[in-house]
Amino acid sequence: MIKKVSKVGNSQGVVFDAALMEMAHLKVGDELNVEIHNGGTITLTPIRSQPSDKEIKNAIESTMEDYSGTLKRLS
Repeated sequence: MIKKVSKVGNSQGVVFDAALMEMAHLKVGDELNVEIHNGGTITLTPIRSQPSDKEIKNAIESTMEDYSGTLKRLS
């Protein structure tokens, strides 16, 4: 995909269209880590938060509840 650097106020920027945002699972306001490599290559990496211990516990409990019958038959 080819993008052009454009003037944005007193700065320059690259516009991410809706399709690119969707493919990268990004939304307005997401933070990106920017790395500059040898030769000028730029890498943008979304900063995603890790699930909390409570969220992990709830997911495990929900899975155990949903599949309790199957798990009992397997054991």
